[in-house]
Amino acid sequence: MIDVRPLTAYGMTLAGASFWGVTGLFVQQLYTYGFTPVQVVTIRMTLSAVIMFMFIGALKPYFLKIHVRDIIHFIGLGVVSIAFFNWFYFTVMEQSSLSVAVILLYTSPVFVALLSRIFFKEALTPNKILAIFSTLLGCALVAGLLPGGSMAITPQVLLFGLASGFFCALYSVIGKFVSRKYNSITITSYSMLCGSLFLLPVSGIEQNLEPFTEPVVWVYAVGSVLVSTILAYILYTAGLKYIEASHAAILSTVEPIVAILVGVTIFSDYLSVWQMAGIFFIFSSVLLSIFSRKRKFTPTQEKAPSS
Repeated sequence: MIDVRPLTAYGMTLAGASFWGVTGLFVQQLYTYGFTPVQVVTIRMTLSAVIMFMFIGALKPYFLKIHVRDIIHFIGLGVVSIAFFNWFYFTVMEQSSLSVAVILLYTSPVFVALLSRIFFKEALTPNKILAIFSTLLGCALVAGLLPGGSMAITPQVLLFGLASGFFCALYSVIGKFVSRKYNSITITSYSMLCGSLFLLPVSGIEQNLEPFTEPVVWVYAVGSVLVSTILAYILYTAGLKYIEASHAAILSTVEPIVAILVGVTIFSDYLSVWQMAGIFFIFSSVLLSIFSRKRKFTPTQEKAPSS
């Protein structure tokens, strides 16, 4: 009989990454009101933490129980991974272009595969290696760096772009340590809390409060939180429970596909033949990731820790 849990986990991971892909629907609108990239990240993480703790505290408070010794993992997820990767990612957008930012961000599966090999002893199977290269090739085509793209990348842009990929990769790696001990809702809540506590004093958001007097700003902010932050991270983290971290990272590359489809259907962006070829390679990497699975994961039951 087929074990449906891993198959469901692949679906949750893909869904979570897809919700990340619609981030631009909300974030681009927030930029028009004068928010900087780090302030947008601060808004998303802070509202996420407030909303999640309010609802969880009222409906299922036992999900908020954690072991003190695990706080370091939530700090790692919220600050070192989510906050830093968004910060570097948006900085590359400002200093270079979205295309460069996207392709450098999606070096993350390479970092995840290497880190997972070190920390989890996950095998670098031929299919996984091929999936990584197919992912990189597909992202390069989607971003327009191939064929024959000539983009000047300064050392600082290159460093920041690779940093965004590295810190993005850390979410899959660090999340693996706690994904079998806590519910994904618990992990996402505390990750957002730790990230927001770090960003609030350094983002300068207190100097740009006037846009919040516009009701539409709250619509975009809450929409980005509910759809492309809370739901996205809960689904992606839940998927980590049953599949390898490197597989989850490769599956997350459906995000640029969704982002492009949103651009084409909502903003009437032009989709070239080479971008369509890139989507093909990324989908191929998803299939290679799924069929390279060699062993079954038996996760422990999700529960709130006892005091």
